[in-house]
Amino acid sequence: MASLKDLRNRISSVKNTQKITKAMQMVAAAKLRRAQESAESARPYAVRMDQVLANLSGAMRDRTDGAPLLIGTGKSDVHLLIIATADRGLCGGFNSSIARMARVRANALLAQGAQVKILCVGKKGADALKRQFGHLMLETIELKEIKALNFEVASRIARQVLALFGDGEFDVATLFFGAFESIISQIPTEQQLIPAILPEQEGASAAADLGGAAYDYEPDEKDILEDLLPRNLTVQIFKALLENAASEQGARMSAMDNATRNAGEMIDKLTITYNRSRQAMITRDLIEIISGAEAL
Repeated sequence: MASLKDLRNRISSVKNTQKITKAMQMVAAAKLRRAQESAESARPYAVRMDQVLANLSGAMRDRTDGAPLLIGTGKSDVHLLIIATADRGLCGGFNSSIARMARVRANALLAQGAQVKILCVGKKGADALKRQFGHLMLETIELKEIKALNFEVASRIARQVLALFGDGEFDVATLFFGAFESIISQIPTEQQLIPAILPEQEGASAAADLGGAAYDYEPDEKDILEDLLPRNLTVQIFKALLENAASEQGARMSAMDNATRNAGEMIDKLTITYNRSRQAMITRDLIEIISGAEAL
């Protein structure tokens, strides 16, 4: 049985840990509101961009000179997996769930005989996958030095992906991230970026999505797509980074709340054990005193 001093030290240590987890929970809660607002604000723009591109691509459905970012290379031999996670831990299963989805996808592609390349955005995703797929990783992009996510951060990543695509390094690019739903729910999401998968729009549904208006494009659809598709890639990456930021803070807030509660329960149990041990020692000392007095 542990001594009273050991129990006191243990209780003090758990109390200090509880203070840290409580502080981290409050910090995550403060950051979550702004991150959630940013993520929710980016969603309508990304959706509208998809709708415009879907309308444009529908007008080019019968043409053979489509943009490569839209129609791809005509092959699916080499896949680029862009895995976006956090640079820090202590956020529950947020990072591991994204890494698990990417691992399943990579194993399935390798089993089919495809070639896989991995670009990690965030240190934790690279740490989770480097043992199995370290030889497939092109680079790890860390964002921990960036205080606030902005469009330029996504632009740098998008330019790197476009450069790889332009050099013929891959045929299909897929992005993995955590979509924010609530504080206790972050959904691991897989989104194909190249070739772009756009919402289907035909006939009346297309007109409804565009407010019933008919658009005549100047210059033609091909020229506009060549400009909008790279921008759409950046928009989708930026949206994913914002979703990740909100999901990370929500997951950390939930994890630190659970840790604080668990620390409180542990303190209660240790306190009870300490009181019982102290009472037992007092009782033993009294018995020894009384036994010695009776022996005289």
